Amino acid sequence: MALSWALAVLSLLPLLEAQSPECANLTAAPITNATLDQLSGKWFYIASAFRYPEFNESSRTIQAAFFYFDINYTEDKILLREYLTIGNQCVYNSSYLNVQRENGSLSKHEFGKEQAGYLLLTKDPTTFMLAFSPKDEQNMGLSFYTDKPQATQEQMREFHEAIMCMGMQKSEIVYSDEKQDVCGPLEKEHQEEKQKENEGS
Repeated sequence: MALSWALAVLSLLPLLEAQSPECANLTAAPITNATLDQLSGKWFYIASAFRYPEFNESSRTIQAAFFYFDINYTEDKILLREYLTIGNQCVYNSSYLNVQRENGSLSKHEFGKEQAGYLLLTKDPTTFMLAFSPKDEQNMGLSFYTDKPQATQEQMREFHEAIMCMGMQKSEIVYSDEKQDVCGPLEKEHQEEKQKENEGS
């Protein structure tokens, strides 16, 4: 799905060297266990901007989305459990992401190749972004996530600044709407199943 993944990612550094100092925070740092601790748990998809036509179109079909990151520290993998509302229906997906610690990226095998996004952490530990192909004007993208269904004005301001740092326009952003979410019942069902499994083990 276009919730998180776009085409192969190029290094952010060449782009950022040509940008203003305010954009210096948009560099992907190596991923540590502390980083993974921060990512573990439930997240909400807030907004994204994708220039690659296929992913742009796909992202526009997502009315609302949230997901869980379950970390496997020893294998550098993340179990991704996505709940997407598309066409007023809940679509559930489960897959694994590979953690590339040294270059600060998360990758997933999709569409016949390894798709990767650079993890961008802000000063706010309750948000993160994934940057895609920032040097490629035709295919670049940025997606934004928070730990609450709605982002604050300050959080949105940081995302808008990042969009402009990449050379994109605010008019390209597609926003989710948590009020349209219909995946709550399925999430509750999965939680109850997991609780029964834990009680039985």
